[in-house]
Amino acid sequence: MAKAVYLSAREAAEELGVSPATLYSYVSRGLIRSEAVGDEKRRRRYRAEDIERLKARRELRRDPAGAAQQALSWGMPLLESELTLIADGRLYYRGCDALKLAREMSFEQTARLLWTGEAQETSFSPPSPALQLNAGAITLGGIEAFQAALLHAEAGDPAAYDLRPKSVVQKGKGILRLFTAVLAGPNGASRPAASALQSAWAPDRPEAAGLINAALVLCADHELNTSAFTVRCAASAGASPYAAVLAGLAALKGVRHGGAARRVQALFQEVERSGQVQGVLSARLQRGEGIPGFGHPLYPQGDPRARLLLEMLAESRPAQALELAQAITAEAQELLGEQPNIDFALVCLQQALGLPEDAALLLFALGRTAGWIAHAIEQYRAGTLIRPRARYTGPPPEPASPHGDDR
Repeated sequence: MAKAVYLSAREAAEELGVSPATLYSYVSRGLIRSEAVGDEKRRRRYRAEDIERLKARRELRRDPAGAAQQALSWGMPLLESELTLIADGRLYYRGCDALKLAREMSFEQTARLLWTGEAQETSFSPPSPALQLNAGAITLGGIEAFQAALLHAEAGDPAAYDLRPKSVVQKGKGILRLFTAVLAGPNGASRPAASALQSAWAPDRPEAAGLINAALVLCADHELNTSAFTVRCAASAGASPYAAVLAGLAALKGVRHGGAARRVQALFQEVERSGQVQGVLSARLQRGEGIPGFGHPLYPQGDPRARLLLEMLAESRPAQALELAQAITAEAQELLGEQPNIDFALVCLQQALGLPEDAALLLFALGRTAGWIAHAIEQYRAGTLIRPRARYTGPPPEPASPHGDDR
């Protein structure tokens, strides 16, 4: 079931274990936000996320070790960042609504916004000989091609460990062009990513460029997700931007992260083969497999990224191109009460436009690379090593010998 966004005064007070008077004092001190219910000015509702945040603060004071462990799994914030905010069911990049950016700004401009705070136009000069060689030399497919390309690029860059922000921005631009060339061919590095991919993947569908661009923008960053945290750990150790992105790709491939798109793709294929949406979904639940592509812990009311991408698809593609996706969505909502997430929307894009196998995951990876570079820049600036402590739960240590080593 989706979590409530608001609580009544009684529910909020009970959740915190305080009296209504104490609840009102929290509101007056700005710790909890409240708003009137309809036209009833005397009746108010309270933000559930603020209640949870306050509970987490209290738990941290009571049990610091336990609270820190909980923070590592969708818990309280661990690091400060100026990049991305997820609040009230919305997504913002440096204070700008990501959904608006997806309709109005290019992926390259969005990357610059994340890297520098300014959405500058990006020039596309011919790629360097090293980029051309690296892109053309890669024969692997999927994410592995990106990983191999990064190894080539780092080896050919004598300034790979120049970690000053301006230098990392230039490397980030080169990495995006390199990945675009891997997917669209060497000439793709001289064009905006969305345009290059549309030409390579869907040459007869000009409307695909805008949809691909929106997907890349919506995937550009998502706060401190697993891959972004992995990138920051690598950057905190002084790894090069190439190595930091390589670490992010390793995490993204996991089935609980970007690799979930492959599970959604398998679901589509299973439904297509059987022709029975309800039967396939019910059987999955009976086997304890779950239904991939639905629900997101940070968006109780539905993933806004998926909602926008699906809306844009519906605006530009014939209805029959989305029939299967709509049938799966309707049945999943009936069974689970949850909305589609970005993995589902990316697979819908792949299916509706007839994009290559694994295009959903590759778009996710290319888009998220912009955010990884931004996180690396922030971590390089911080100049601190991310090194949490572990709570030991193994066997007790052997007692030390009073005479030292008696061999």
